Amino acid sequence: MAKCTIRYWAAAKDAAGIAEDTVDAATLGEALDAARRLHPDDRFLRVLGVSSFLVGDRPVGRRAHGDVPVTNGTVIEVLPPFAGG
Repeated sequence: MAKCTIRYWAAAKDAAGIAEDTVDAATLGEALDAARRLHPDDRFLRVLGVSSFLVGDRPVGRRAHGDVPVTNGTVIEVLPPFAGG
């Protein structure tokens, strides 16, 4: 298990009520599971379900979250869809 930081932006930050969490995980999937346990309310879960993710500085895209490894010090960015134009 690695210690990694999950940073929440915009609606994700609002729904979580904090800017970031530190979790132990081996993959992005495990890190997101930990975030769901920390913030089990429906609003956070909905925002997480429509968000994009960066692991380090790399977009996750359509890769399976369980296939994206994290290491000590990895920063995961949670990016909900942005409105505006």
